[in-house]
Amino acid sequence: MTTSFEALLPGTERALLHRVAVAQSEGRAPSFVGAVVRDGALVWSGSRSGMDGHAPDADTQFRIGSLTKVFTAVLVMRLRDEGLLDLDDPLERHLKGTGVGEVTIAQLLGHSGGLAAETPGQWWERSSAALRPELSDVLGEQPSLRTPGRGFHYSNPGYTLLGSLIEEVRGVSWAEALRREILEPLGMSRTTLDPVAPHAGGWAVHPWADVMMPEPSEDLGLMAPAGQLWSTAADLGRFAVFLAAGDERVLVTASVEEMRAPASPAGEGDWEGGYGLGLQLLRRDGRTLIGHTGSLPGFVACLWVSVEDGLAGIALANATSGPLTAAVAADLVRIVADAEPRFPEPWRPLPEAEVDDELLSLTGPWYWGTYSYGLRLGPGRSVVLEPLRGAGRRARFRALPEGGWVGLNGYYAGETLRAVRRPDGSVSHLDLGSFVFTREPYEPGDAVPGGVDEAGWRGL
Repeated sequence: MTTSFEALLPGTERALLHRVAVAQSEGRAPSFVGAVVRDGALVWSGSRSGMDGHAPDADTQFRIGSLTKVFTAVLVMRLRDEGLLDLDDPLERHLKGTGVGEVTIAQLLGHSGGLAAETPGQWWERSSAALRPELSDVLGEQPSLRTPGRGFHYSNPGYTLLGSLIEEVRGVSWAEALRREILEPLGMSRTTLDPVAPHAGGWAVHPWADVMMPEPSEDLGLMAPAGQLWSTAADLGRFAVFLAAGDERVLVTASVEEMRAPASPAGEGDWEGGYGLGLQLLRRDGRTLIGHTGSLPGFVACLWVSVEDGLAGIALANATSGPLTAAVAADLVRIVADAEPRFPEPWRPLPEAEVDDELLSLTGPWYWGTYSYGLRLGPGRSVVLEPLRGAGRRARFRALPEGGWVGLNGYYAGETLRAVRRPDGSVSHLDLGSFVFTREPYEPGDAVPGGVDEAGWRGL
């Protein structure tokens, strides 16, 4: 028997709306929109407004600021997947004359290129793009603050460089590549460079009085790849589905997973996490969230996705400061995950073609020294090696056509696992990047590096 739970329970919906209401009230936001995606569909959205009769909904545009960077990163990963560049390429190989050409594309994606956080001159988010017509105006005379690759330092100009890189390699504008390669395939028709009604107005709320002032909405010009976009809760829900599972029309799942892997630590801040390739990573409430925050004068935004829970939380507000959208988006995920935990997929046996006696004979306990591990068979002749007791290095391995397996995650990512056989064809041990796993801990006669004491095990 199967059961579908497409809609949220009334109690869950009330808790979500209450969280949004508290955020709008305590954050003193003119308006606030929250939304939840579950298992590939938008299942809830709600809003609060300080203006009677003008409450926004999931189709109302807000400016999303640095959430734009995720879209830019996806475009770069597409170029990599097409073989037009490599992430370890220095920027100079594809974009000449920047003055920071030794920085790699991967370092720009992960904010470890050592570039300045902001542009020189006037506050770029509130001033005309005409003040920065060339990359030299964006980078200034001292674009680098530290040695590339030595640590995380968030850089808006770094994503301007990535936007220019996309234009140079693709031969079209960043905006055209974005529309054609991401927005149209994902059906994100309400995500645009400039506001399209209905959209929220951006406001600055006085810190010591309940009054507000409109914020300017500037075209960011060359800085657009770092923060230009306007979007809606519904469109960001579609993007969240893509970030959770990939979409072959845009980026395959393996490349999206690569974006989600830590590329550099987060640096200073009050959240535990890091940064992938264009994605912020956050550990909160015992779960891993991926996504991004965003802000521009008049707006704050956040999208968090919990891949394991099949959930995403979206929070959008139209105030320069005050509303804690990052905390709210995480709380929306937590509320649903706690109130309505995800049903696991039903257990199913593997297809008969994927199982044979030789593979089955390799499963079960193995020992690296005295550490006990278990080898488990997965789909597609894959395997999982995991500690049987205490902490240890767990990893998934994909089967190789020539035999053996390659690690997909964690410490053993990219490492080769193979079964080493004796002259009679029986399995002697497993070799994993020179680590030897035997059927018994330090068994005499086994291939234990350094040998085994002849006296064997003993007591006091």
